[in-house]
Amino acid sequence: MLIFKDITKSYELWKLGSIQILKWINLEIKAWEFIAIVWPSGSWKSTLMNIIWMLDIPTSGEYYLSWERIDTLKDSKISDIRAKKIGFIFQNYSLLPRMSALEQVMIPLWYQGYSNKEAKKLALEYLWKVWLSDKFKNKPSELSWWQSQRVAIARALVVNPDIILADEPTWALDSKTWEEILNLFKEINKSWKTVIIITHDDSIAQKAGRVIKIKDGEIVDNF
Repeated sequence: MLIFKDITKSYELWKLGSIQILKWINLEIKAWEFIAIVWPSGSWKSTLMNIIWMLDIPTSGEYYLSWERIDTLKDSKISDIRAKKIGFIFQNYSLLPRMSALEQVMIPLWYQGYSNKEAKKLALEYLWKVWLSDKFKNKPSELSWWQSQRVAIARALVVNPDIILADEPTWALDSKTWEEILNLFKEINKSWKTVIIITHDDSIAQKAGRVIKIKDGEIVDNF
């Protein structure tokens, strides 16, 4: 499903020269796994996340998704694969303040050419799946953190991607609510989706089926 072969990533930083962020990452994530990638807080985790999501390309190495090599493709092809294959859940949910919950979930469908009628029907279906069918008219300011997170999850799921990638999905939630979120991810995983959570919290990671720990840009545990 997702394979990294000797992936590295370096940046040129003013006055500091070249800094290597990822160091020879070899990783295989199979279809329908539930994975937690643990990366210490504030230590360039967005670099790995952006490569998985195809917003960035590695400095060296090979990246395969569904057996197709990604790092050598043109930007237009990468954008198309990203839109269809990976549903991304942002740490701060990234909901647009003036749009209703329904419209938030319709956005990725509009990008894929769905008509308003088709997009609305499908978006309502996914809001129902995350128990928000009664909140479809509400804007972000009228939703709780937990409800906003569920809107973000519905938006990621609505295009039926193979992979759900979540950045710190429980960062602003109390313990009861993050347990509910993680249970929801488990249900998503049972519906034949690969779930990848990137977190700095070991207690969150232990809920996953496999934990991959990264330190100083290298995999130090994979169990």
